[in-house]
Amino acid sequence: MEPMSSSTAIAVIDFETTGMTPAQGARATEVAIVLLQGGRVVDRFQSLMNTGAWIPPFITQLTGITNAMVAEAPPAAEVMREAARFVGSAPMVAHNAAFDSKFWGAELAQAGVAAQQPFACTVLLSRRLYPEAPSHKLGLIVDHLGLPRAGRAHRALADAEMAAALLARMQHDLRQRWHVDNPDHALLSTLQRCARPKVPALLAGWAAAAARPAIAA
Repeated sequence: MEPMSSSTAIAVIDFETTGMTPAQGARATEVAIVLLQGGRVVDRFQSLMNTGAWIPPFITQLTGITNAMVAEAPPAAEVMREAARFVGSAPMVAHNAAFDSKFWGAELAQAGVAAQQPFACTVLLSRRLYPEAPSHKLGLIVDHLGLPRAGRAHRALADAEMAAALLARMQHDLRQRWHVDNPDHALLSTLQRCARPKVPALLAGWAAAAARPAIAA
């Protein structure tokens, strides 16, 4: 697969893992990446990965991924190097990015590749844009917004597809409701750090700045 060269592309990633954090020895079992451009999915990458780590029974029950499945998967370093080539220079998004960004960095480091991309988080963004939602868990916020579910939850590609659909909906709503013509990764990164009461002022200012005609030098 060729890396996405356009600066407008965003890579939406999801990992399935053996545990909660690499700091406690957890490793990835599956990775999926959905490339979103102009609100549309333009490419996908997905692979199981063999790290040699044991998958606990409760993780298999949650994800359906077994030790036998990963034993036949490509080596993790090979998968991660291909994933890095696929992403290229695109900035990244994940649902609960604090989780996925740690595994992205840790698994790339195991493969001898530096992690450089900034991450935005659709959990943080959904809390700011949809505060009325009863939950901001991926499946529940997708249901709240009437978006389609994509396959089995807790498999990487299905979750990455749903996170990408959520991100596309957010970008649509930023354009239509808040009049932000270009809700790019820089805006998402700023918005996710904004206190909820200040969100309307932030977005109004962002829209006004974009609409202001450039002053000739």
